[in-house]
Amino acid sequence: MTTILVVEDTPSEQELIIGYLAENGYTVISASNGQEALKKIEGRKPDVVITDLVMPGMSGLELCRSLKKNAETKDIPIIACTSKNQELDKLWGMKQGINIYVTKPFTREDILRAVRSVA
Repeated sequence: MTTILVVEDTPSEQELIIGYLAENGYTVISASNGQEALKKIEGRKPDVVITDLVMPGMSGLELCRSLKKNAETKDIPIIACTSKNQELDKLWGMKQGINIYVTKPFTREDILRAVRSVA
C-alpha cells in the first residue's frame, strides 16, 4: 500500500488532501511544517510527499532540498501543492527537486492524478 506524507500548514487544506487520498485507499501521514515532516520521515519513510511551499519555520522548498540531499530520501517523489503559480516559481521548484506542481485551488482529480503519476 502506498504511504503519502502530506505537509500543509492550513488545517482545512490538509484535511481535504488527506480525505481525497484516504478515500482512494492510500495510507496518509501528515505534518504541519517541514521540520515536523523530517521527524515523521525518520520514523516512517513515505512513498510520496505532497508539500505546500509557503509554511512557517521550514518551507516546502527547504524540505525538498533536505530530502534530495539525503541518500535515504533522495528518491522519494515530491509533489508541490501551492498557490505560488508563476512559471518562475514552477521552474525554481523543479530545480529544487519537485517532481510535479499542483496549484491551488486544486480538485480531487488534480491531487489523485499527480499521485498516480509518481506512485
